[in-house]
Amino acid sequence: MALRIRGIEKIYPDFRLELDLEVHQGELLILLGPSGCGKTTTLRLIAGFIDPDSGALDMDSRRIDNLPAHRRRIGIVFQDYALFPHLNVWDNIGFGLRMQGWSPGEARRRIGELLGLISLEGYGKRKVTRLSGGEQQRVALARALAPQPQLLLLDEPLSALDAKLRKSLRSEIRRIQRELAVTTLYVTHDQEEALVLGDRIAVMREGHIEQIDTPERIYNRPANLFVGTFLGQANLLRGRLTGWFAGRDGQIAVVETGVGKLSAIQPAETRSAKAKLQVGQEVVVFFRPEHCSLDRQPSGRTSRSNRISGRVARTEYLGSHRLIEVEAADQRFTLDLVDRLTPAGGDEVSFSVSVHNCWLFPR
Repeated sequence: MALRIRGIEKIYPDFRLELDLEVHQGELLILLGPSGCGKTTTLRLIAGFIDPDSGALDMDSRRIDNLPAHRRRIGIVFQDYALFPHLNVWDNIGFGLRMQGWSPGEARRRIGELLGLISLEGYGKRKVTRLSGGEQQRVALARALAPQPQLLLLDEPLSALDAKLRKSLRSEIRRIQRELAVTTLYVTHDQEEALVLGDRIAVMREGHIEQIDTPERIYNRPANLFVGTFLGQANLLRGRLTGWFAGRDGQIAVVETGVGKLSAIQPAETRSAKAKLQVGQEVVVFFRPEHCSLDRQPSGRTSRSNRISGRVARTEYLGSHRLIEVEAADQRFTLDLVDRLTPAGGDEVSFSVSVHNCWLFPR
């Protein structure tokens, strides 16, 4: 089942949601963005809890926006689980089956399958109030999947759990989603969750989608500064565009900054004639901390690398890696290093970052 959102609009006095979006058959699409950007509103529109002001919703080319919520064949998992506390695990999972008129035999078979799928065999008679948070979330997922929905919606399902349990359960959710091949739309504001779970990620801001692509491309090729800084850490360096030269992958910009001249690439998404950056324009050079490397030999700079010199202001040990803050020309840069031999606070250092990992955006 594929979902198509065509020109959907929902207008409130202080907020406007405008969406065009397709969720492909069997994929897990992440809606990622800050609080208030419209993620949950999007799910509520799809589920039929609220009506759009304009536009259409199609599931496999069949209009569903004119159908009541209970006829859309959509399963939903809420942030707070929304289980029935007076029912046991078996009856919670089977609630939707009873509402849809499944026979007792078919319902027993389906509930048994789902208990196995969520690794809670033998828990059927247990009260849901006696389950851990992770177990309750598994039951909520099984209940949503029980009537064999064509589309699964998950609204920040792991946000109420501790970090270790979130990591464990997100792997379970991905396993179950792939095993059933159910088309899934997953809302989160957790960046790591989005990168790990999503086949694609749609980054939202103020009711619009800023970029939709694979996790790798969203992270490594952000379409704009908002996407780049919302997903992961970033170093931002202001400057002025002074010229262009031909490089291996097209035109490379030369930028005058407070730490000297740097080279950077303008993302393909912003290279249209209308968005072409002009010489003299104020710009921002963007690069990730993990793309930086310390220069062990000062002469090691190449034409494909930018080199910045400064002083170590702070170090932060994180077990498998270390964050180093380098101060240069009244700016601070973060380096994410796995080297065992890292400098100490106050040391003078130089670091390099490849031109092809430096991205240029308008200021």
